[in-house]
Amino acid sequence: MLFILFYNLFIMNKQIEITGKKIFYRLYGDGKPVMLVHGFGETGEVWKNQVAFLKDSFQLIVPDLPGSGQSEMIDDMSMEGMAEILKEILDAERKPTQTLPKGKPPQTPPKEGLPNTQSQLIETSNIKSDYKISESSQVSPLGGDLEGAVLVGHSMGGYITLAFAKKYSHYLTAFGLFHSSAYADSEEKKGFRKKSIEFILKNGAFEFLKSTTPNLFSPFSQEQKPEMVDDFIRSLDNFSASTLVSYYEAMMKRHDNTTLLKTTSLPVLFILGEHDNAVPLQDGLKQSHLPEKSYIHILHQSGHMGMLEEENKSNDLLKKFISET
Repeated sequence: MLFILFYNLFIMNKQIEITGKKIFYRLYGDGKPVMLVHGFGETGEVWKNQVAFLKDSFQLIVPDLPGSGQSEMIDDMSMEGMAEILKEILDAERKPTQTLPKGKPPQTPPKEGLPNTQSQLIETSNIKSDYKISESSQVSPLGGDLEGAVLVGHSMGGYITLAFAKKYSHYLTAFGLFHSSAYADSEEKKGFRKKSIEFILKNGAFEFLKSTTPNLFSPFSQEQKPEMVDDFIRSLDNFSASTLVSYYEAMMKRHDNTTLLKTTSLPVLFILGEHDNAVPLQDGLKQSHLPEKSYIHILHQSGHMGMLEEENKSNDLLKKFISET
């Protein structure tokens, strides 16, 4: 009985009601709060490898976004609307003694037109190797008793993370984009999403995910780890067409957030896939130079699903980033 009670203190499935809708999330471990935000056509289970590795070092908060997994759709399914859900979850998990600073802290004025040259460290310029740009200055500690969280978002979860950081930067000590982008959709990308919506409405959510998901993995993963790809596809059978359509419509309408990357004082993690068709490597590299403090890593055997394709490397990169920031 004591073991069960102790176990439940560190691993817990939770559900809260926000604006009349039920939102499900998982809570693991204790310590520095880290929220892992899944992407389109996924649930929080996509982070299972990272949870197993990180739960003994940090407090992990892993939600099912509205419409995914066990969470209900909300009225505002925009990136900003879903960012509000993340805020409500963080508020719910704040320790009783923690208090938020009133209002936003002063922001560092943008350095328009100035390159990020201070204390830069380039490990290698070869695209076949990882590299990191670091800034010697430290993020100012948050006021009061609030311990700032780290948000890491995969794909669409990264878009939501950016929307959160834009409005609630004072909640954070750092954030990460895992196969994600601050750029708004191009007209070409919007055209692809519109065609995808037509397919979803005609054929259903699972048929769409089953036909498109293999392309999210690298050729190496498809050839060497077919069971992993098949297992992931089989886990996608509980999505509704309305949910996927809402996600696509929200992504097409989302704002460009490159200005946020240019002006934030927070450290930003970029994890890129060399074979990523959804967020091409060159696009990821272009945005990764925008923040003052960037941690940039390339997964050379991954497409868009590095947390599954190269789980050990992803685990190590996340732990190092969270620990350092």
